[in-house]
Amino acid sequence: MNTAQTLTRVAPPPVEPAVLSEHVLTLDCAESPGIVHAISGFLLDHGCDIIDNKQYGDRQQGHFFMRVHFSSVRESFSTEELRADFTPLADKWRMNWQLEPQGRKRRVLIMVSKMGHCLNDLLFRARSGDIPVEIVAVVSNHRDQEALVQWHGIPFHHLPVTKDTKPEAEAALMELVDGLDVELVVLARYMQVLSDRLSAKLAGRTINIHHSFLPSFKGAKPYHQAYDRGVKTVGATAHYVNVELDEGPIISQQVIEVDHTYTADDLVAVGRDAECAALRNAVRWHCE
Repeated sequence: MNTAQTLTRVAPPPVEPAVLSEHVLTLDCAESPGIVHAISGFLLDHGCDIIDNKQYGDRQQGHFFMRVHFSSVRESFSTEELRADFTPLADKWRMNWQLEPQGRKRRVLIMVSKMGHCLNDLLFRARSGDIPVEIVAVVSNHRDQEALVQWHGIPFHHLPVTKDTKPEAEAALMELVDGLDVELVVLARYMQVLSDRLSAKLAGRTINIHHSFLPSFKGAKPYHQAYDRGVKTVGATAHYVNVELDEGPIISQQVIEVDHTYTADDLVAVGRDAECAALRNAVRWHCE
């Protein structure tokens, strides 16, 4: 008699999915054929997958810009190894470049005077994770926003500024910037002009926000001045700070149309919204 045997098929153990890490490579260099091919080849050779790529060649200046968001198997190459391997290629093309883990939070110091709308927006978005920043301190020449900042658990530094004390105040600010390893300073309606010396020290890592009526309607109450002239557009500009007052390279702008039904106070309110949006975008784009 044949004995029937029932064979049970044993399923193989599940394969654990590879753990991926994501990085962002940003670079600029002189325009030349073959740059994109070289970068994509580097990523392919290192087993990387491009998630998003943006590139731009400035034909007038002959300069090339690129930002690549890519993923790789975490165990394959660390951030340090990717940087080390990319360095010879970057040197060959004389690139200015950075390679950072995607989503790394930048250490940010915010400066503010009395008006808190831009500060409040940045504090909320940092707390909610909407922008990749760690706000390490808030500096102000007034105490109006101290309670708000302390509620968020962030150190508040009161540095009054007068014509006579400005050098000492700026020296104290630089001590904070250096001591806290600050990567970006944000002037969130900070109503003091930075000295040329300080602007030069912080070049490329300081962002300011102002209304976009400039050079018109300078001084106090620019929105009320605009209302008196019948202006039908309200806007804001976020830009890098340099020694030329309010004329640094523009990062982000917002424009909102208004009409005759808007009062002067309505223009102020619309202006606050525009300022928050422009500054928020500028900080996000810089940090990403």
